[in-house]
Amino acid sequence: MSEHEVVDATRRTRLALERTYLAWWRTGLTCLAVSFAAGRLVPDLSRGANWPYEVIGVAFAIVGVASTVYGYLRNRSVGRALSAGAEVPSSDQAALVFACFGVVLGVCTAVLLVATG
Repeated sequence: MSEHEVVDATRRTRLALERTYLAWWRTGLTCLAVSFAAGRLVPDLSRGANWPYEVIGVAFAIVGVASTVYGYLRNRSVGRALSAGAEVPSSDQAALVFACFGVVLGVCTAVLLVATG
């Protein structure tokens, strides 16, 4: 592989890393927007108790903050590894934690919608 090809591959990898970091930010911001809607807007429109919506809203906010923080930490570790010519494997634990949060939030949201509908 020529020097030009190595530099080009590194540049493409850094750009992909930046896109991934921005995707974590978009996910975090989306969760924060959903948290506000679930915790503040929906209760104003519903006829029932507010606390279930507020709990769901707080849970979405936690996932939003976690996404933003994890995205930063992952971006930093992969960027450092890329500079050192090393590799950072993806975290199965982080994927599992985010998947579990997603499933729990999805189920709780569905239950809340059915119970109040």
